Amino acid sequence: MKKKDIELLAPAGSYEGFEAAIGAGADAVYVGGASFGARAYAKNFREEELIRAIDYAHIHGKKLYLTVNTLFKNRELTEQLYDYLLPYYEAGLDAVIVQDLGALSAIREMFPGLPLHASTQMTVTGPEAMKFLEEQGVSRVVPARELSLEEIRKMHEASPIEIETFIHGALCYSYSGQCLMSSMLGGRSGNRGRCAQPCRLSYETALKGQGYKGKKELCPLSLKDISTIEILPEILEAGVTSLKIEGRMKQPAYTAGVTSMYRKYLDILFEKGSENYHVKDSDRKYLIDIFNRGGSCKGYYQMANGPAMMAFTNEKKTGDVSVDLKEIKQKVDGQLMLFAGGPVILNVSLGETTATAAAGEVQYARNQPLDRERIRRQMEKLGNTAYEWGKLEIEADGNIFVSMKELNQVRREAFAALEEEILKSMRRTGAHKKEFFKTQKKAKTENSPAMYVSCEDSKTAFALMQEENLQGMYLSFDSMKECLEEGRYRGIEMYLTTPYIVRGELPEGFLSQAREWLEQGMSGFLVRSLEGFAALKKAGLADKCVLDYTMYTWNNEAVDFWKEQKVLRNTLPLELNEGELRHRNNEGSEMLIYGYLPLMISAQCVRKNLYGCSGQEEWVTLRDRYGKEFRASCYCNPWKMENTRYTTPCYNIIYNSIPYGLLKEYRQAEELGISSVRLAFTTEHPQEAVKIFREFRSVYKDGVNPPQRDYTKGHFKRGAE
Repeated sequence: MKKKDIELLAPAGSYEGFEAAIGAGADAVYVGGASFGARAYAKNFREEELIRAIDYAHIHGKKLYLTVNTLFKNRELTEQLYDYLLPYYEAGLDAVIVQDLGALSAIREMFPGLPLHASTQMTVTGPEAMKFLEEQGVSRVVPARELSLEEIRKMHEASPIEIETFIHGALCYSYSGQCLMSSMLGGRSGNRGRCAQPCRLSYETALKGQGYKGKKELCPLSLKDISTIEILPEILEAGVTSLKIEGRMKQPAYTAGVTSMYRKYLDILFEKGSENYHVKDSDRKYLIDIFNRGGSCKGYYQMANGPAMMAFTNEKKTGDVSVDLKEIKQKVDGQLMLFAGGPVILNVSLGETTATAAAGEVQYARNQPLDRERIRRQMEKLGNTAYEWGKLEIEADGNIFVSMKELNQVRREAFAALEEEILKSMRRTGAHKKEFFKTQKKAKTENSPAMYVSCEDSKTAFALMQEENLQGMYLSFDSMKECLEEGRYRGIEMYLTTPYIVRGELPEGFLSQAREWLEQGMSGFLVRSLEGFAALKKAGLADKCVLDYTMYTWNNEAVDFWKEQKVLRNTLPLELNEGELRHRNNEGSEMLIYGYLPLMISAQCVRKNLYGCSGQEEWVTLRDRYGKEFRASCYCNPWKMENTRYTTPCYNIIYNSIPYGLLKEYRQAEELGISSVRLAFTTEHPQEAVKIFREFRSVYKDGVNPPQRDYTKGHFKRGAE
């Protein structure tokens, strides 16, 4: 591990924040432009500011990365992305941070040589996803923040691409990219950089719905910020090469203060080694005083979850901290030559880069000659430039005169030439606009879409199997074990559901049993994560995979990307409205038309944090200030296998208060050109699930007028901001 290989990466939500980050010792800065960044409410950069920042970074030997880490609608991708990125690409932008695989595919084609960093919004949770992204041309991965040091180490051992992790700042309660809570409740999508932070609000809680506990101002989903300055050696030893500070919404003083402290301790670490690494109490307090939410924690690096990581309040605290904003200057050597009868000549050099300028004419002095001190004072007026003199040699005749205007001119021209010489190696050409093919609207077929269901338990599955017009079922491992034979007997397509979050290797026996079931007639898998898909692809089973809506396919480039991976079909995104879905290629896609939608998928556990861990798959009810109730269910054994209960990380799912349902909208749904629809059953009793299925079947299959039901339409009508 060498110092030159480790990067301290700071945030900037404005140009002032960018300068503060560079001045505080950042090796690289990540910023958002006017569009497509996951912090839409930051001040962000105008085009001319961003180009100036790219140049400024390169003059100082630093890097600048641009966040393009939202999900793209078709028109944004086809009509805006190229023109938006082109000036930054040509200026030498060092990398883009991307969430959308359609955008990644398009950028890779349109902007050759531009490094691609996979955003934490991709929810990369393991080595197989990392290797998969390496195959797609990604040079760096920002994995999910919930991973342990051991998991990161295994990713580093599996792939040579860089790993960037968060070391300081705010934590999301949900796995990034797996949160629809802000979107569904308020129309402001976290996938679009507009999160309203519902996790910071207060909720009353009740264990299994039995009596609400605690004060109304309790914030059971509000995490402390992370501060990892004490475990920097362990983070680097795990294979992390870029240390990322969160905070593009913060002020420049915060950026400068936090960055300078991590710069200090990184330098100490490389100078003294990890065995002599120690953080002073005063410096630890300094970081807390800059900003905190109920103290700080070390994140998930050494802890899976738990109340020690929770703030349980939304109170933001700062102490009496003074932060100096520093401006760094590059030391330039110069040689000024002033000989009568010749031009004013200035040679400047920065490292091995040199430039020369000449202006005017040096004259013999008729009255008072210029002395060297006067000349030096004039040449030292470098103003707001990025430079200062290291040494300046003045070679001159003794009896000369030259105007201040000429000295100023030669200085400006020499530094402009030096700057151009420094930057020209960073400039790029070679971008080319991709021709995107417009979606041809598929004519509505005479046959109605095939009907599928997903079930959480065997009893519901067996009850639904008896129903007519059921094309297929998505079942967990334990349910598939009980239901496969009956399902195949009835001619139902049977798919094995993988967890929403896959961490670690596929469980022992999973693949061998799945292959045996495939031989017995199982149709394939419902895949909900990039790691899950990559692991199945490695096993040669990509063509048996159905992508759930958590594998985002907002645009046709993403649809085509997954078609190239040979998947069976995808599921329509939940955050696009009807009009936007009409601009998407929905041929072969499945559409969710019923279910309690997961609003958050979290490594934290409401049950454990407030009531202690029982190890049982129970639930806690959250009640918001409007009286709406949300069920936070424990998934203690996500794989639903007997040998995985205590060996794989658990997670919570917070479900919406009322189910999503498109009963009255069946005609519009069918006109989208989809091939199938799905009803997702989670907490419903078997008899209730059957009743709901029959209602949807009578509408979608028989054209019966829909009954009155209290369903949310999600974003089908309103869309997401």
